[in-house]
Amino acid sequence: MPISSIEPGLYRIKLPVPLSDSTHGTMTDFELVTVRLRDSDGAEGVGYTYTTGAGGAAVHALIDQYLRPLLQNADAGEIEALWQKMWWRLHYGGRGGSVSLAVSACDIALWDLKACRHETPLWRLLGGFDPAVPCYAGGIDLEFTLDALLRQTDDNLVKGFRAIKMKVGRARLSEDVERVRAMRQHLGGDFPLMVDANMRWTADEAIRAARAFRDLNLTWLEEPTIPDDVAGHARIVRDGGVPIATGENLHTLHEFAQMIVTGGVTFPEPDATNCGGVTVFMKVAHLAEAHNLPLTSHGAHDLTVHLLAAVPNRSYLEVHGFGLDRYIAAPTAIRDGKAVAPETPGHGIVFDWAALEKVKA
Repeated sequence: MPISSIEPGLYRIKLPVPLSDSTHGTMTDFELVTVRLRDSDGAEGVGYTYTTGAGGAAVHALIDQYLRPLLQNADAGEIEALWQKMWWRLHYGGRGGSVSLAVSACDIALWDLKACRHETPLWRLLGGFDPAVPCYAGGIDLEFTLDALLRQTDDNLVKGFRAIKMKVGRARLSEDVERVRAMRQHLGGDFPLMVDANMRWTADEAIRAARAFRDLNLTWLEEPTIPDDVAGHARIVRDGGVPIATGENLHTLHEFAQMIVTGGVTFPEPDATNCGGVTVFMKVAHLAEAHNLPLTSHGAHDLTVHLLAAVPNRSYLEVHGFGLDRYIAAPTAIRDGKAVAPETPGHGIVFDWAALEKVKA
């Protein structure tokens, strides 16, 4: 079915509470870039991506000026062919980065449209494994006081979460260790607990940190160093003594392949909104399965619950919505530690376009 229209949107969403990590500092808002794609029968698919507050206009421009003309009148069902065309149209101007975000948003819209036309939920279209996906509450809380951190944790437990992630990467490692130890004591010895450094350290610093956390029974240490240092990641996995999650800043299938083959990751962690969309996320999932690695995810949980529900090697879905729940008709349900992929056709994300119009950038 030919594509009849492609409508990109750009919105600035205020966070309900300022959030903080070791590299982005304190964040008060984020940018949401959307794509509404319709075929000649009027069926619609919706895709989206986001930034931590900068770069959204560039992503929107790439979609509007370059990908929209390319997709116009193309066969919406030829998703792999369209992905290749989008990628190579923009490749020279910026392999990865904003290009991957722009391609991701359009690819997600194409998959949503395909699932809607088949009148099936996306997770079933992609293979269908189990709609109930283990999940964790992803805290963005580096600058929270310890009391605030523990209060947030208790609120998440009441909401049904049975796994928690907190931020590390403070000025002194001893402060991180003290906070993680307090969280471990608060949750109990076997409760799944992850920590996230947001690329704060060098490889050597990360190894020291990992060894300092070793007796705290962490599920994983996330993004201990920059994604470019693949050899450093391999050293951290080998010498740190704790499992390592990374991938939210890897923007191509080939970057994931290099990280996995080199032994730099225990839990590959793609983000469908920046790695190339559903198309690439699923390739990463199968690549991880081929290397006997459990898959986790970053961001966009209302979409990603479908992708993890489709694969047998999923571990945990990250849940943090940046306050996006206010603009979605039916946010993902959390039941006793699991996020449940809906049975509605497509990915089931229905934005409140009228409310978003009020925060249009």
